[in-house]
Amino acid sequence: MCEKRLKGKNALVTGGSRGIGRAICLRLAEDGAHVAINYASNEEAARQVLNTIENMGGTATLLPFDVSDTSQVKEKISSFIKEHGPIQILINNAGITRDALLARMKEDDWDKVISVNLKGAFNCVQACSRAMMKARWGRIINIGSVVGTSGNPGQANYAAAKAGLEGFTKTVAKEMATRGITSNLVAPGFIETDMTAALPEKVKDRLLGEIPMGRMGNTSEVAAAVAFLASEEASYITGHTMHVNGGLVCQ
Repeated sequence: MCEKRLKGKNALVTGGSRGIGRAICLRLAEDGAHVAINYASNEEAARQVLNTIENMGGTATLLPFDVSDTSQVKEKISSFIKEHGPIQILINNAGITRDALLARMKEDDWDKVISVNLKGAFNCVQACSRAMMKARWGRIINIGSVVGTSGNPGQANYAAAKAGLEGFTKTVAKEMATRGITSNLVAPGFIETDMTAALPEKVKDRLLGEIPMGRMGNTSEVAAAVAFLASEEASYITGHTMHVNGGLVCQ
């Protein structure tokens, strides 16, 4: 275990069983936080994350719920707080895709993506923020996407949700700054995950050609950005979008 700069803090990571969420869970635990690993359905993968954290000397709790279900969110987070104390660090990472060109996109696919990717963050912030405000300390970090800035054909729902998440992040920052709570967004570009691994080689080659650094990012690089924003060192950074995309979009 390295420097314990988050020792004594509880962190909730939604969608923490795989990919970027998994890497964030491991990094926050490495930095000393007790991590609540949220997942919707894949208990096996979440338990593997829990075991990994415990094997490296950290602590964690499994916390299953659907972020889009307001009553589930309130119930599960309230239960965790009663047992472990307030959640000081909230990482809204849970997200889904339902890709299709706009002309062919089903209404349900639009609604589901907005509900999980955007409303889910709203639900979790509402459920966690009261205790943060009382303690006058908190870190809210939302995981966006480069497509929230650039747009992407076939992802009108996903891009809209991620763009909305950026506006939400900035508003939360302004509302909660006087209470010692920061709200920031980390916007990954193309990251090596199970999703990108399944892409055809021709698609991968085209994507790499668009990235100035000439490679995809890895999940640990996104997790490092999150860990910094969760730390005391980032106490004067709020309302910020941190792009982790190898220069694909420069802002």
